[in-house]
Amino acid sequence: MKAGRRSFLKNAGLGALGLAASKAFPAGAEGAKAGGGPRWAMLIDTRKCLEEKECAKCAEACHEAHNVPTLPNPRHEVKWIWKENFREAFPDQEAEYFDEVLTSSKMLVFCNHCDKPPCTRVCPTQATWRRADGVVMMDWHRCIGCRYCVAACPYGSRSFNWIDPRPHLANVTPTYPTRTRGVVEKCTFCEERLPEHRSPACVEACEAKAMMFGDLADPTSEIREVLRTRFAVRRRPGLGTHPEIFYLV
Repeated sequence: MKAGRRSFLKNAGLGALGLAASKAFPAGAEGAKAGGGPRWAMLIDTRKCLEEKECAKCAEACHEAHNVPTLPNPRHEVKWIWKENFREAFPDQEAEYFDEVLTSSKMLVFCNHCDKPPCTRVCPTQATWRRADGVVMMDWHRCIGCRYCVAACPYGSRSFNWIDPRPHLANVTPTYPTRTRGVVEKCTFCEERLPEHRSPACVEACEAKAMMFGDLADPTSEIREVLRTRFAVRRRPGLGTHPEIFYLV
């Protein structure tokens, strides 16, 4: 009886701690919303993107909108959107018979806003968490610079501010916060635009119309229609993170 009582009290105490933690940290930190809400995702038409090989308008628009600095030392680089060689972006993709135009080119990459993001599980302060609509968020005030999320992300999608980024901003966008030294940052799917029913800055800036943003939970959405009719791949799907950036090949 005594052992049973101790076990009951221990479990009750753990339950209370869990309840307190759920109140202290952002709602929707893990797991998808149980029906009824959107699930945001992005689609890249790689062939349209390659029509303008030297184009960087999407990255420029993103970095300008979010006060991402251009730093002189490449080791200190901060990036939300960038390009990687196909075989580096898709190292486990069986691409032996893919078009060489694709496999010899660079692909757009950014945060994948995974359904099961490993970054959120390792953050000790929950400075990064997954919202119910799938957007993986950052709270720079909570970030303590431990870089556990950087190590956990299998896509290299997070940047650490080794130096103060603010002196390296040619123009500051006043409607978006700047960051400080010692915090991690990344793409947030332009979450500040979503309540205004606006697409991310990168999508708006893409003149080739190679980028699409939409709601996977809506079977009538344009992005769902394209995914029904075109073949798409995702980065490193075997890891089980379920990334929500799709690439038409």
